[in-house]
Amino acid sequence: MTLPSLAEIEQLAAARGLLLRFQVRRWLAITSLRVVVARPRPEQPPLLLGELKGWTLPLPDGLQLDTMRVQGSHTQGVGALIWAATFAWALEATPCRSARLLAIRDHEAQHRRLVRYFRRLGFDPIRDVGAAAADLPLRLVWGGAGLLMRGDCAVGLERAWRAAQWADPA
Repeated sequence: MTLPSLAEIEQLAAARGLLLRFQVRRWLAITSLRVVVARPRPEQPPLLLGELKGWTLPLPDGLQLDTMRVQGSHTQGVGALIWAATFAWALEATPCRSARLLAIRDHEAQHRRLVRYFRRLGFDPIRDVGAAAADLPLRLVWGGAGLLMRGDCAVGLERAWRAAQWADPA
């Protein structure tokens, strides 16, 4: 399968009547990222359906993903669009080829769902981040305890793109 470009992902979002937007800010070697999918509304601001926040360092494993949220009704495929766009952007605009994230461990059942979801995107466990003194720096970066996971951006893009194409947002 040929990987889609960011432009192709934006076209799919537009064909579904959705806005796909990036906010990218650079400060020294760190680039912050916010990916948003919204539904335009007449005479009102667009309705936010989902967003992902993260940052990059100029390294092959420099994509760090922090917050992913999808909200509201008629959001099928929104998450897949956000993931696909994020991975495509990383592959096109940065040297990043893999991403890291933390499957937060707030509630055990929710944690298991998150791990399953991230595995479907191609993420694999690296290590548990818990209460040990050595985990403190990671807890400060990620904001909690959980399972640190790493995924290949090309694999994530392929899987998210496939899901986005099959999703029916109506």
